[in-house]
Amino acid sequence: MKYDFTSVMDRSGRDAIAVDNIGLGGMAPGAPMEGFDAIPMWVADMNFPTVPTVPAAIIERAKHPAYGYFSPSDGYFDAIIRWHETRNGATGLSKEHIGHENGVLGGVVSAVNVLCSRGDNILLHSPTYIGFTNSLTNNGYRIVHSPLVQDENGVWRMDFDDMERKIVEKHIHAAVFCSPHNPCGRVWERWELERAMDLFRRHDVYVVSDEIWSDLTLEGYSHIPTQSVSEDARQRTIAVYAPSKTFNLAGLVGSYHIIYNQRLRDRVRKESSLSHYNAMNVLSMHALIAAYGSEGQAWLDELRQVLTGNVDFACGCIAQRFQGVAVSRPQGTYMLFLDCAQWCGAHGKTIGELEKMGWDVGVAWQDGRMFHGPCHIRMNLALPRSQVEEAFRRLDQHVFNAE
Repeated sequence: MKYDFTSVMDRSGRDAIAVDNIGLGGMAPGAPMEGFDAIPMWVADMNFPTVPTVPAAIIERAKHPAYGYFSPSDGYFDAIIRWHETRNGATGLSKEHIGHENGVLGGVVSAVNVLCSRGDNILLHSPTYIGFTNSLTNNGYRIVHSPLVQDENGVWRMDFDDMERKIVEKHIHAAVFCSPHNPCGRVWERWELERAMDLFRRHDVYVVSDEIWSDLTLEGYSHIPTQSVSEDARQRTIAVYAPSKTFNLAGLVGSYHIIYNQRLRDRVRKESSLSHYNAMNVLSMHALIAAYGSEGQAWLDELRQVLTGNVDFACGCIAQRFQGVAVSRPQGTYMLFLDCAQWCGAHGKTIGELEKMGWDVGVAWQDGRMFHGPCHIRMNLALPRSQVEEAFRRLDQHVFNAE
């Protein structure tokens, strides 16, 4: 491979909560026992260096010693348009449809504020990304969960009957959608999106679609933008994107929305402007332009190969060695969502006790209960293969098959 996805990067003391917050309490994993180093597998960012064009662009811009007020350049909008045309087959996307958001969750809240009143019910699938839970409840909204169900092959599916029943019973007119889905890793098929969006059309439900994971589909899968499945979906959906998951840029803060419906676009932009905090950082603008260039495309193609290999290794190890642990192989993202109910029941352990067993030997994984997985653990595989293999060796020897 041209790019380095094998070197273990030392992130300690480099502004990385994935490493520096271990052992500090709260949602962070506990510190490992003496003799074990921590392998960061909890926060959803990557332990790979980003595409080289990004730091080069930041350094080049930083050489100019003025960082005053600015407006987004045409190059910024052109980069987004080219990226979506190339990666997602977007048509008719223009500068006017794109707007900056300080973060995807901020964009989600601004969109929901336009669509709903405080106290309204909003439909979400569960398992549910904790960021949705915290952001929506903190802003006074009531979340109505429609659980995803696993089919005979263990693939997570939407329960359309349950969705419709809850939309009608709870008088729901807004849904927050996650595509690809975090934490389950589903990459929705076109027929699923078409059926969901037709359901939303029939019941006049507007959709806020978080598509931050859209670039990170595993090999053999392709992202289908929610807005692309029909003209009604194009007009009914507020989509939010960012290069941050794809290129490990969360610390630079630079998301954006795509809204084709002019009325919705005007309202969201007004809502986003009210706090006066929704302004772009000049360095994040240059980072996006660099990431969304031709080298970013090549880097991403290699990254997807690496992530696919890590997922194949991890799922194979679980199937062969971790009796009582179930996982639906993800089709996108780089997260695993382990169902440990059978193992915990057989060994008389709670999920909290199991989680700590992993922490003790340096496997810094994450409690799945905050994602509405009752006996689940979420696990990040965006690490060099050597670290993934070492983590699973420790889990095999010291946790799931400990003597």
